[in-house]
Amino acid sequence: MTTTTLTKRPATAATDTPVPYAARIDHVSKSFGRPGAQQHVLDDISIDVAPGEFVCLLGASGCGKSTLLNLVAGLDVPSAGTIDAPGGRPALMFQEHALFPWLTAGRNIELALRLRGVPRAERRDEAERLLELVRLKGAYGKRVHELSGGMRQRVAMARALAQDSQLLLMDEPFAALDAITRDVLHDELTRIWRTANDSGSGTGNLSVLFVTHNVREAVRLAERVVLLSSRPGRIAREWQVDIPQPRRIEDAAVADLSIEITEQLRGEIRRHGQH
Repeated sequence: MTTTTLTKRPATAATDTPVPYAARIDHVSKSFGRPGAQQHVLDDISIDVAPGEFVCLLGASGCGKSTLLNLVAGLDVPSAGTIDAPGGRPALMFQEHALFPWLTAGRNIELALRLRGVPRAERRDEAERLLELVRLKGAYGKRVHELSGGMRQRVAMARALAQDSQLLLMDEPFAALDAITRDVLHDELTRIWRTANDSGSGTGNLSVLFVTHNVREAVRLAERVVLLSSRPGRIAREWQVDIPQPRRIEDAAVADLSIEITEQLRGEIRRHGQH
């Protein structure tokens, strides 16, 4: 059975109990190429992302992390297994900002609002609110070329949030930034994620599935780190990150866990090199 389900699912009528996951990846495999010459990229991946959870997918380049994210986003379909995102279509943020250069920062966000069905009269105020949320108050009228790399990624984050999805997929969104800007945006993402889940509902309003090959970044951000083996990507190990937020990338606890995960990652790379 091979399906990707992105339709919003109501709570069960009898119990009114919400679905206990924001995304379910169930025994998913993915291959590319024609029969007899296929490239096996992912093999039997099963992951549940809980409502309000922040999960990092970690692994060496080419292990299938981005492929898995594209499958969850509905941009491709698995060769085997099923994917269910009951909150509707996830929002997706790429490594490149992918902003339209002929539009202002605010108009880029308004485009996502329009696609979501927000009435024209409300879009400007909502775009301004989202820019303020990512610490870009007053940048509505700025063109893309007037923004720094970090500012462009903030606009891209605001555009992703404009989709009002319960699941945010992030594919190495800070990889191209310098270390200081990346650290600042780690703070901003953590703040936005925690704010979204501090509404008092207890169910979690924003789940994040974040792809990276940077071990320190994964430990800095995530509640859970999932390590994929080298191709074909399989789940090699998982870690619950119990270090209290807010965290700093230089914290001793972050460094200690990063060393442990790095050793495991090196082992996976060495094992792959021997095949």
